[in-house]
Amino acid sequence: MQRPARRMCCSLLLAASCFAQNVPSPRALTWQETVDRFKANNPQLLAGKTMIDESRAQEITAYLRPNPVSTFGLDQITPYKNNGELRPLALGYAYGNTTYLHEREHKRELRLASAQRATAIAVSGQSDLERNLTFGLRDAFVRLLQAKAVEGVARQNLDYYDKELAVYRDRLSSGAISRVDFQRVELQRAQFESDLLSAQVDVRTAKIDLLTFLRDSTPVDQFDVSAPFDFVDQPHTLDELRQAALATRPDLKQADQAVDKARTDHQLAVANGSADPTFGGSVSWQPPPYNTYAGFSVTVPIRIFDKNQGEKARTSIEITHSERLRDAAQSGALRDVDSAYATLESTLQQLRPYKQRYLREAQEIRDTVSFAYGNGASSLLEFLDAQRAFRDTQLSYLNLVGAYLAAANQVNFAVGREVIQ
Repeated sequence: MQRPARRMCCSLLLAASCFAQNVPSPRALTWQETVDRFKANNPQLLAGKTMIDESRAQEITAYLRPNPVSTFGLDQITPYKNNGELRPLALGYAYGNTTYLHEREHKRELRLASAQRATAIAVSGQSDLERNLTFGLRDAFVRLLQAKAVEGVARQNLDYYDKELAVYRDRLSSGAISRVDFQRVELQRAQFESDLLSAQVDVRTAKIDLLTFLRDSTPVDQFDVSAPFDFVDQPHTLDELRQAALATRPDLKQADQAVDKARTDHQLAVANGSADPTFGGSVSWQPPPYNTYAGFSVTVPIRIFDKNQGEKARTSIEITHSERLRDAAQSGALRDVDSAYATLESTLQQLRPYKQRYLREAQEIRDTVSFAYGNGASSLLEFLDAQRAFRDTQLSYLNLVGAYLAAANQVNFAVGREVIQ
């Protein structure tokens, strides 16, 4: 009985192991998928959306009409004896009246317009919040791509150097090189190994930062992204970017909407200074021989003192204040575009020769010197220098690509939309 049980347990363990090996690894997220998940899960964006809903709810309150006011009563309740009877309602009469405040000068429409402009400001503020958070998200995404690229290059360099070491180990065994020369070559491997370990730590750290933006509880080892880590020279003139920023930036739109709201609030303050009449109607029932009557009234406040002067002055000043803030926002946006464009152009000027010449030349030098050293036509110092130069050139190129993508992200942030992919 024990032997079949053991066989069954072994079969189950083998099946579980095969199933675990066949479970597909999680698919790496593209940039668009990362953005979609970010918009769906980021708590700051979700909280901002509730502010828009609150502002829309205030529009309903702003457009409400005044409610009519009704009064009902019974008057002239007195003790009255008739044939020894107590009749307190013998002379009483019932009455009722209803009044309604009529708002003049389009107060209700102006309140609604002010609330709608407040909602538009909230929508633009939400777009600007998304712009700021997307900038941080893109930065974390680029840092992860850069760390993965550095890790891949470090691994390739280590593999290449291990193959070189295998050749030199054979030469050491045959007596073609001294043990000291072999040890000096072998010590160089520590630098490549250190590069790989540092890159792995950077990859893990970048994944943690990106998961924080996404509010994702996926384990770090099961999370990954996929996108080309390279640059494509996309020419854009400074004037195009400046015009795009003025037309696209949500904070500039928000500043314009603040000016419109200030003007509407001033119109509302002027309208609130006008007197609103109150219309009323009344009816009364009296017992005979008195008559039942109905009446109509109009109540008009007498504006001896204008109690809205302060609000009129404040809203007028607010218009000027909002216009100054709008001008400052436009100047700041153009300054951001100019600064980001200068950084991008500087990075491109450094990056172009690397892609056109330096990478190819560094690889050719490394291969040539390695071949020459293997045949005794080059010194050990030249061999080590060629390996170090190739490693430094590759890392410099990857760092420049990362700087270019960061500068492109800064340009997109300054413009307000993705003009550089």
